[in-house]
Amino acid sequence: MARNVEIKARLADPAATRRLVEAAADGPPESLAQTDTFFEVPRGRLKLREVAGRDAELIWYERGDTPDPSESRYEIMRVADGSALRELLGAALGRRAQVVKRRLVFHVGRTRVHLDEVAGLGSFLELEVQLAAGERAPEGAAEARTLMERLGIREASLVAEAYVDLLER
Repeated sequence: MARNVEIKARLADPAATRRLVEAAADGPPESLAQTDTFFEVPRGRLKLREVAGRDAELIWYERGDTPDPSESRYEIMRVADGSALRELLGAALGRRAQVVKRRLVFHVGRTRVHLDEVAGLGSFLELEVQLAAGERAPEGAAEARTLMERLGIREASLVAEAYVDLLER
């Protein structure tokens, strides 16, 4: 199972944050328009991610609802027919909600930096520090905190919940 250490932060000044991320990034960003459909499951979160021009991805993940950098465990499966799977899972499990966002994906070393504009919620930054096999989560958390400082992300702006939970509130 893949693992990373994540944080999510609400952005007060997305343009200023983008300039800091661009200065730190290894290269230009990838721009994505994503629709994530979440399904009812007994443990963790299950979503179908659809991006125009690509295979869909079925993603299951488990992460505690904490604002601090914390470990997330996940599995991703590529799906050729996303709309058919969305209908099937909706009928079998029930749909929770849809999260629609425009995402810029930057890379800073082994960390994926997402700048997100989420419909109905606003502007956010996510950090995902990819953990190596056997690596302890505190090592990734330390790296996330170092990058947070470099990007001017304050503890007060950290968000504990997933986008789907924020939308459901």
